[in-house]
Parts: sequence; C-alpha cells; structure tokens
Amino acid sequence: METGPEDPFRMPEESSPRRTPQSVPYQDLPHLVNADGQYLFCRYWKPSGTPRALVFVSHGAGEHCGRYDELARMLVGLELLVFAHDHVGHGQSEGERMVVSDFQVFIRDVLQHVDVVQKDHPGLPIFLLGHSMGGAITILTAAERPGHFSGMVLISPLVLANPESATTFKVLAVKVLNLVLPNVSLGRIDSSTLSRNKTEVDIYNTDPLICRAGLKGSADRLCDSRGAYLLMESAKSQDKTLKIYEGAYHILHKELPEVTNSVFREINTWVSQRTAATGTGSPP
Repeated sequence: METGPEDPFRMPEESSPRRTPQSVPYQDLPHLVNADGQYLFCRYWKPSGTPRALVFVSHGAGEHCGRYDELARMLVGLELLVFAHDHVGHGQSEGERMVVSDFQVFIRDVLQHVDVVQKDHPGLPIFLLGHSMGGAITILTAAERPGHFSGMVLISPLVLANPESATTFKVLAVKVLNLVLPNVSLGRIDSSTLSRNKTEVDIYNTDPLICRAGLKGSADRLCDSRGAYLLMESAKSQDKTLKIYEGAYHILHKELPEVTNSVFREINTWVSQRTAATGTGSPP
C-alpha cells in the first residue's frame, strides 16, 4: 500500500538528546564520542597561562574522574593541563555499569582523547597518571605507543591481583600480563579494602624508555604489591621510582592524611622535576 505525500505542515519530531546515566544531557557537558558511538563524560583542569605539559588521568574500577579533582588541581598549580574522562561503564559515561567486552576499549578511548587534546597543544610533553585499573590502562596505553609519552605515575597499579581479591580484578590483571580475555564483569569492590580513611571512600557501585613512578601500599588487598616490584624490575628505563607505604591500603591519594600528603608531595616533586625544562615531548 502506497502512502500519500507527507503533510508539509507537520513539524519534524525532535530527537531526544543523549543523556548520561544520571539523565543529564550530554550537550550540556564536556564529552567525546568514542569509536563505538558511546558518549564519554570528560573533565578538564586548565592553568591560567600556557601549559607546560599535559597529563591524562585514568581512574580506577567502579569510580569516576571527579574523584581526582584535588590531585588534578595540584598538578594545575605546576602549570600543567590535566584532562580525563569517565571510562565506558563508569560515572557519567555510557555503557553497562562495570562491564567491558574488551579491555582494549579503555586504551583506545584514552588514545583518542590524548589525540584530541594534543591537536590543540602540539609539541607539549604528555604524561599519564593512573590508579588501580587506571594504572593497568596507563601501562597498556604507553605500550601501545612507544616513545609517545614522557612518563607515567602509577598509584597502586593493577599488575598482579591480590589473591584475597582475585575475583574482583581477575580480568584486568590477566589483561596486563596476557592481553586478552573477553566479556567478563569487573565485579564488585569491597570498600573496606580501599582506604583506612573511611570518610574518603566514595565508590560509585610499556615503553622501555618511559620514566615512571610507582606508589603502593603494603597492606593493599586488591592489587598485590609484588606487581609493582615486578613492573620496576622489568622496566628497562633507568628513570624509575618506587615508594611503598607501610600499612597503607589501596587508594593512597585518599588515605590517612599523613599518607595522602606524602603521596601528593611525591607526585608534585616527581612531575616538577620532569617538566622543569619543557619544549620537547621525548622522554628524559
């Protein structure tokens, strides 16, 4: 059956705008669209003047990039442009909550975001900073583009899952070491294992030349501290630092004040030393 001509006076239907899982229109938020057409919420912390370097922050499993605001502001104080996004399935980004079909999606999205920002700031050195799962993403992202990044800071990076929490991070640890595992849930996270500062627990429920800094808590019950030692021993770079915080848990940047303050000082000093003489994107 043929249909007649369209009513010339009929107004076209308005397509509803894409919204975050919290029902906020993406058109009102900074965002990017990844290769799968998923919308990712982005954050940018910009210095008042011209930035000396760029830093991408990769958050951990079950959280969001907004939890790194204090750390990002500290880096902005060093005249750095800091940027991040909520990974697929996290925070205000689209995707099934804490489920990923292929861990490579996280890495691909980071590289896309890096390319977008570097296009606007060509020639600036770029660093990666990652915590936990974000540490694993950071390691694999750097390995994807040898020589591209000037360094990385790893806070309790996921290299080996602690046997006590193997079911939580089994996919990510295996991915770092063996590269591929399809369609496995990241699982739930026991918040009591994250930080001794309970007021700060707010979970939303390699390049051989790259310089790197590793920060770990000896009482981390999610990521085995032996993984940090393994990473440092295997790295061919001579510019590498590892600091272990005795008795500290997983989220060192949200730990007891004496630990968190030390972590911030360590990161500040490490990054300051490597951005003091900018003008080249090559590793020191």
